[in-house]
Amino acid sequence: MEQNTQDTAENKIQYKKEIVDFLLKKNVLISADFIKNLENTDISYLKQLFEKIKSTDILILNKEVDTLFENNRNVKENWIEIEKSKVLYEKGKDTKTYSKFVDYIEKNEKTEGLKVEHKKTTSSVKVLFSYEKEAKKREIEDFVKYFNVRYFAIERLLKNRVEMQNLTSISRILGKKEKENVSFVGMVKEKQETKNKNIMLVLEDPTGVIKAIVSKNKQDLYARAKDIVFDEVIGINGANVENAVFVNNLVHPDVPVKELKKSKDEVYALFLSDLHVGSTNFLEDEFNKFLKWINCEIGSDEQRKIAGKVKYIFILGDLIDGCGIYPNQDKELIIKDVYQQYEVCADFLKKIPQHMQLIVCPGNHDAMRISEPQPKIFQDLAPSLWAMPNITMVSNPSMINMHADDDFPGFDVLLYHGYSFDYYVAEVESIRNQGRYNRADLIMKFLLQRRHLAPSHTSTLYIPDTESDPLVIEKIPDFFVTGHIHKSIAANYKNITTISGSCWQSKTSFQEKVGHNPEPARVPIVNLQTREIKILKFG
Repeated sequence: MEQNTQDTAENKIQYKKEIVDFLLKKNVLISADFIKNLENTDISYLKQLFEKIKSTDILILNKEVDTLFENNRNVKENWIEIEKSKVLYEKGKDTKTYSKFVDYIEKNEKTEGLKVEHKKTTSSVKVLFSYEKEAKKREIEDFVKYFNVRYFAIERLLKNRVEMQNLTSISRILGKKEKENVSFVGMVKEKQETKNKNIMLVLEDPTGVIKAIVSKNKQDLYARAKDIVFDEVIGINGANVENAVFVNNLVHPDVPVKELKKSKDEVYALFLSDLHVGSTNFLEDEFNKFLKWINCEIGSDEQRKIAGKVKYIFILGDLIDGCGIYPNQDKELIIKDVYQQYEVCADFLKKIPQHMQLIVCPGNHDAMRISEPQPKIFQDLAPSLWAMPNITMVSNPSMINMHADDDFPGFDVLLYHGYSFDYYVAEVESIRNQGRYNRADLIMKFLLQRRHLAPSHTSTLYIPDTESDPLVIEKIPDFFVTGHIHKSIAANYKNITTISGSCWQSKTSFQEKVGHNPEPARVPIVNLQTREIKILKFG
């Protein structure tokens, strides 16, 4: 009897050693609270676990992490962020964030009550670009470097255009004695109408400044010139005459025609924007109706079938209404604390089935800097959102790839909240005359043609990055998706699907004052197999 007891004890010790050796080989440390329970740990479970996740994602295995795995062994968490928050918790610097993670783990939230069996398909999200640079002090010369970086980025794109062969610099054009046809790239410094009603542009490059005249008699060219905005980088073909160029053609960097990709399986992506949780105008009933539909609890058989095939949900900024965004906003807030606004927002989003991937970028109402690129929504402000297993946080703007597998490259999606849109609604004549805020598709087309999300200096606040301009559209997306203007619309430009999300807020006093008429509770949804777009109405 004593020998059996001794053997059992030795077996337990050996078993514990086997587990410790396995984890150490995975470069994972073990906390004291986890060691106490080692003999009850299933090593086969641990081996399966590390087949599903990267060992580099987990530095320390403790009881909270183990509890989360036991509750849901397929979850994907932000492990590094959890561990950072624990370090701050143990140092007494931040007790809130880690507590929120632990609370979320202990709740063991599961999606229940689905009335339709969801089709099992691969849901993949890969972040191609999300701005991660640390904040730092900026000097005046940083702005000069930033505009130079932007100029050269757009110039590289223009050099690929057939019309822009045999480029020369402005200084060489100014040095020419004889009239001849020239091509050059310049940034728009000034724009005005002459006495003869022609349009005169003043353009500059790193070598000099020159005037370019667009004749009113060239009607198509003249109409395009009227839409030129300050600071955009364009190509010019024309004839030089006495230190000026008479324009024969305007060349925008523009996007080429994109291959229209389609997935082999019927899967849906949908696009939300501008929830404005915390506002007295937040449309809670309508949003709850959306949540019931996405859980297949309401709708026709066909509508519920579509809901069961949704795999990707984009939320394009303004998750909360924030505080102090516009004058007297506090009078229109039902929740006046941004921490609580994010908590309530998370409570809503947790009702979305966990097999659906949420991709979230911030907007100008979110509790962070407005200057673009905006970083991801801060973890310490929204820990419950960060703790959700199916959420991917990205900056504004950002680029992600969705639904790729071994046989399909997936879809590249450019996310931009759209804060610059107000400027172009006011300043671009063709947009102003063809619908203003009702035509987000025209604004998005305009920006794709300029290959920049905010080409004019005053169109948005921005960070003068001296190494690259994150607002340049260098990679051609399959989808360009935005929010901000509270109007839902979808279109196609050169096989790029452009989508503006709706909102979940009724008209505010500020919107009434500026003449903005939102259309809330609309949800654009795309069948990735056919690229067909529908807009669902929940209000």
